[in-house]
Amino acid sequence: MNDAFDPALRAELDAGLAALGLDASLAPRLLAYLALLGRWNKTYNLTAIRDPRAMVALHLLDSLAMHPFVRGIGSLADLGSGAGLPGIPLAIAVPTLQVTLVESNGKKARFLREAVRTLGLDNARVAESRAETLDRPGAFNAITARAMATLADLLAAGAHLLRPGGRLLAMKGALPEEEIAALPPGWRVEATRRLAVPGLDAERHLLVVGPQPH
Repeated sequence: MNDAFDPALRAELDAGLAALGLDASLAPRLLAYLALLGRWNKTYNLTAIRDPRAMVALHLLDSLAMHPFVRGIGSLADLGSGAGLPGIPLAIAVPTLQVTLVESNGKKARFLREAVRTLGLDNARVAESRAETLDRPGAFNAITARAMATLADLLAAGAHLLRPGGRLLAMKGALPEEEIAALPPGWRVEATRRLAVPGLDAERHLLVVGPQPH
């Protein structure tokens, strides 16, 4: 995927990073991740999106749009990380964030370990496990996922991983009113943020879900 380093692609990424308030110095590492993903995608079906330009908006910038919400939180578990989204772009953009990429599929977990090694991501590790069975209770300040699971399902799978007072940072498209109404007892939406993703003409929201105050 040499076109990952095509000047037009780099320019598009640079413009997107600037729009998100991120430094252009992140671009080479992000493009190296994209190139690695492209190579592995030829053998393993890691993502249905094959076009590098589409990957910039739909994978990189979409993941990075939530960067302001993970700064200063310390530790994050990316549940069902798949190809490493949003965990790897966030680990690149926020070096102080400790990211655990939780993925049960063996092929995807192998790709994630290779990506962490190749990119030199000292602040990322891979847990080859289902979120539900990951034996790290209370280990994280936040959990997140780009998967299509409902808010209730994400909490059922990963709430045990949260420290007391920890948060679910759920990436959604349109505001999921039915999912919000179906939150399990003891949880509430603390904040709803509409995200502007450069190059993406679709609704994106980040929901911050936390425990009900006693």
